[in-house]
Amino acid sequence: MANTRRQFAVCVRNDGYEASLELRKIYEVLSDSVAVRHRQIRVIDESGEDYLFPASWFAAIELPAPTRRAVLAAV
Repeated sequence: MANTRRQFAVCVRNDGYEASLELRKIYEVLSDSVAVRHRQIRVIDESGEDYLFPASWFAAIELPAPTRRAVLAAV
């Protein structure tokens, strides 16, 4: 993963998964081509593990460089 650009998305929906996903929170997205074909997204949730959720629950975001550095330093 060191050679790939890390991606992020903000949670816009969490129906039934309030303990796992926080609305408006930034999550790291892990690449998963199989998930994409099923309209899902793999994110690292509140437990620190990666799970699949509906892709429509997230909006992809591009972080400004200073924000990106701060987020990556916190992971």
